[in-house]
Amino acid sequence: MNISLNDSLLTTNDQFKIGIIHYTKIVVSESPQMIKGRTQLYQENLYLELQETPVTERPGISEWRKVWKSFGADPNRYRHSAESLMRRIAKQNYLTPFHSAVDLNNFFSLQYEIPVGIYDVNKLQGDLEIALGDEETGYEGLNGRYNSLKNIVYSKDREGAFGSPFVDSQRTAVTENTVEAIQIFYLRPSLAETECEQLLHSAGNMFTQINGGDFTAYVLSTNNRSISI
Repeated sequence: MNISLNDSLLTTNDQFKIGIIHYTKIVVSESPQMIKGRTQLYQENLYLELQETPVTERPGISEWRKVWKSFGADPNRYRHSAESLMRRIAKQNYLTPFHSAVDLNNFFSLQYEIPVGIYDVNKLQGDLEIALGDEETGYEGLNGRYNSLKNIVYSKDREGAFGSPFVDSQRTAVTENTVEAIQIFYLRPSLAETECEQLLHSAGNMFTQINGGDFTAYVLSTNNRSISI
């Protein structure tokens, strides 16, 4: 499987970067109590911080709002997933545990203040490309409705769109039957590639500590537009 960045993204923002973690031999299950407790404590502390600093002033949230706007989407109408999660927490509408893959995915998104998506490899078809959506791009999302992705960065396989930093599709969702997964990190463009690599390895180590298996991490950028896994 090849994973590539569409040139149009780099034409708009030559610092645009995507992180990829490929997991194999994982076991997805109910999150252990340690993760549930850590996530709950993190959200409670974040709630207190958000009473002093608005969501949109958090560095990662603010930077991704600018990325959103640079590609032509309205960040107030279509909020990226990290901002949506953080706005929930600002209202004390804390995230409830789902399973060990999604719970960690949400934790990473809050921790790094960036959108993060995770997908079941066995539900993907052919090569993957990360591109910019047009009028015809969209899918049935995990939010239970059809989502248009015009001017929004998205991921596609041979069957079409399946993921974005806005909301992910139902088609490729990770379940407790998933044994191989791809995790996509919509990295902050301002981060150096070495910082991106450190972030991905930290996340991959934590994920495999909980879910077992192995991982390999990659950074897609203007210097490395395509990888093969």
